[in-house]
Amino acid sequence: MKINGVEGMSGDQVNFEVQRGGKFVLYSYCVSLLVVTFKRPSEIYFIRSGESAIGRGMPWTLLTILLGWWGIPWGPVYSIQSLLVNLKGGKDVTAEVLARARQQVSPVDE
Repeated sequence: MKINGVEGMSGDQVNFEVQRGGKFVLYSYCVSLLVVTFKRPSEIYFIRSGESAIGRGMPWTLLTILLGWWGIPWGPVYSIQSLLVNLKGGKDVTAEVLARARQQVSPVDE
């Protein structure tokens, strides 16, 4: 699982940041090509405490603003949904990422 923003950080450093308010988020984006509309999640991003989650998601927001509206009927619907997610700071998936990380580290019971 690729996570942007944790490069060079140890597990202890990530846990420390999460305790201080850091979080893992997904952004949403929409691209329309007249008769076809795609709504997809971004990769996972780690937002450190004090960092702007809205600012980090701005590329996905701008992509949706420029290319999301053009499909009928789902382009406008998916674009609005994506913009709402991104302008709220993304979808928080911290619990899921930490659970998966613990699962990968834990020894398997036989």
